[in-house]
Amino acid sequence: MNVPGGRVLAPTPAALDAAAHRLRDGELVAFPTETVYGLGADAANPLAVRRVFEAKGRPADHPVIVHLADVAELRHWARDVPAGAEALARAFWPGPLTLILPRSERALDVVTGGQDSVGLRVPSHPVARSLLAAFARLGGRGVAAPSANRFGHVSPTTAAHVADDLGDAVDLILDGGPCEVGIESTIVSFAGGAPALLRPGAIAPAAIAAILGFPPRSHDRAVPRAPGTLASHYAPRTRSVLVAADALRTVLASHASREERVAVLARTTRRPDDFDGVWIAAPADPAGYAHGLYANLRALDAADADEILIESVPASTEWLAVGDRLARATRGEDDDRD
Repeated sequence: MNVPGGRVLAPTPAALDAAAHRLRDGELVAFPTETVYGLGADAANPLAVRRVFEAKGRPADHPVIVHLADVAELRHWARDVPAGAEALARAFWPGPLTLILPRSERALDVVTGGQDSVGLRVPSHPVARSLLAAFARLGGRGVAAPSANRFGHVSPTTAAHVADDLGDAVDLILDGGPCEVGIESTIVSFAGGAPALLRPGAIAPAAIAAILGFPPRSHDRAVPRAPGTLASHYAPRTRSVLVAADALRTVLASHASREERVAVLARTTRRPDDFDGVWIAAPADPAGYAHGLYANLRALDAADADEILIESVPASTEWLAVGDRLARATRGEDDDRD
């Protein structure tokens, strides 16, 4: 598949080599991770990283995560790595965990949002790992990569999502298929006091606590800004609201009485026989729900509805990450997402 100003390529050895050379030359490469697709630039090249912000329409003070080929690169970007951070890296890297650490002098302001901290992770997706390894062979030390979507759009979990959002703003897109996890990484900060959970993800707080020996504290004003932690995030363009399962049919009837079109993301409620809009039945388990969440939100956003109704999910620790994304998606204010 071709897109204006770039190509979507299967991740063959030749394509991965070409992508690594493009990164070295200051160009932008979108690539899959296990969480979402990232829009990558050489993290040591300020002009290239600024191109990421321009392509996304992203505010300049938002930090971006640096993706590393190996845990050995951690101390290149961080001046201090506490024992707890090292333990989490050993336990969960490669994988969907981002660590926020005090930055070294090598971390650019454009990467950190001007803060004294930097976000780092080693992804587990085989395409991401191959790309980062190829870039390392060319002398690259890390790839700055927020999600590969325009500001205010739902995060991309397929190459087609990236092409739809960015088109000619990206130089090359590596197509690694749908992302396995489907929501952004868990973020734990070690940049201000005790470890803090800034963003929930596939790695649950209990798993983090098992490694640290104590639970991470909650996000508060003492911790640095981090990707995906603002009140409104991951939101479709169409107004979206959370509805309790036992109220969903009543809300549907209310919309029908006003002749309003709705699209629905349900989890337990069955589609009424007389419903003629777009109805998506999401998986009942948290991992399956998360895997398809952003693709489902994009499909509902394309339904030309007046409103998207999202059946609420359980308020349990297993659903913490999904609940976080749904709360931000239904906040009603545009924002960026990573």
